[in-house]
Amino acid sequence: MARIAGVDLPKNKRGVIGLTYIYGVGRSTASDILKSAGISEDKKVNEWNDDELAAIRNFISENIKVEGELRSEKQLNIKRLMDIGCQRGIRHRLGLPLRGQRTKNNSRTRKGKRKTVANKKKASK
Repeated sequence: MARIAGVDLPKNKRGVIGLTYIYGVGRSTASDILKSAGISEDKKVNEWNDDELAAIRNFISENIKVEGELRSEKQLNIKRLMDIGCQRGIRHRLGLPLRGQRTKNNSRTRKGKRKTVANKKKASK
């Protein structure tokens, strides 16, 4: 079992795909990691030996922010935007889309489940 940055990588996937299970590592970063470690992209994760695993771990720890460190940095950036009160920070605070999308009909992902507001009943005579 290959465990890198606190994540168990799937055994029978290609190395370049297996590394993408780590938060902060995509396809291009994964191929860069394998290239620097001198490992073929087609080699499966369960075929890596201890030296190759150590090389990958070293490269990731020295050069790339992943998992908890990256998540906390992202949260701090969002908090900073909210603290300075810029447009994006206000939209974060209100739970609305940030990048200029229309909100009349769509944007359910960001706004959450519909909150139905009932009409006022007319007074009967």
